[in-house]
Amino acid sequence: MDTQKYKDLKLGERGAIISMIAYICLSILKLVIGYMSDSAALKADGLNNTTDIIASFAVYIGLKISQRPPDEDHGYGHWKSETIASMVASFIMLAVGIQVLTDAIISMFQGGKESPDMMAAYTGIFSAIVMYFVYRYNKKLAAKINSKALMAAAKDNISDAWVSIGAAVGIFGSQLNMPWLDTVTAIIVGLLICKTAWDIFKQASHELSDGFDENKIQLYQEAITKVEGVKGIKEIKGRNYGNNEVIDVVILVNSTLDIREAHDIATHVEKVMIKDYGVYDVHVHVEPN
Repeated sequence: MDTQKYKDLKLGERGAIISMIAYICLSILKLVIGYMSDSAALKADGLNNTTDIIASFAVYIGLKISQRPPDEDHGYGHWKSETIASMVASFIMLAVGIQVLTDAIISMFQGGKESPDMMAAYTGIFSAIVMYFVYRYNKKLAAKINSKALMAAAKDNISDAWVSIGAAVGIFGSQLNMPWLDTVTAIIVGLLICKTAWDIFKQASHELSDGFDENKIQLYQEAITKVEGVKGIKEIKGRNYGNNEVIDVVILVNSTLDIREAHDIATHVEKVMIKDYGVYDVHVHVEPN
């Protein structure tokens, strides 16, 4: 088993922990200032960050469980744990997104709303700056260890920075005798939470149902066809175990070859896919043609 991949998962925990710490601090700050300054947008942004704590924790737990080696009832390992955790997090985020939308729409019809204090706007800008730096760190780490889960967390980080900027814009606008703009921004924040939740759910469900990128299948098919001795490809399929790609391929070889020669071609195909394309495991079946 590839010990480097397990080390990478361990390293990925650091990014999830940093995200959690940042979200805990910022959500407390936003909720306190939001209630003190009566800003619907900042309160919505604070609630958004509480879901991000859960999402980051889910990524952390997923990375932790994924490090477990194969056992009696998990012969392929626990790689899919982080994908399952992402799906759980998406449900939680969707529930809070709907709550934020509901509260914002209700407050819109209550009327007589005062403009929030400017402290709320400055808090939003400060939060955006913090989340931008967390995003840069997690994006760099995700690229280094090739972690889809951590890259998803990084995308969540940058979307939160934009949400905080949006909240600040709404609060600044409400100072121009347009207090309703703060509520409208809260609705936009709620929609952004729901969209992020849907994107995470869509990707996780695609992988858990053994969906695979068609462009990659085409790329791998062309690469395998170029291997010396391969006359054609009868069938090729791909699936993901967490961040690991597994390819199943049936290749056609000359029917006059003996078993050893056919086996050597299959071994060459495996080496090309693993070494040149970073595929985790390749199952090659040979058929005479």
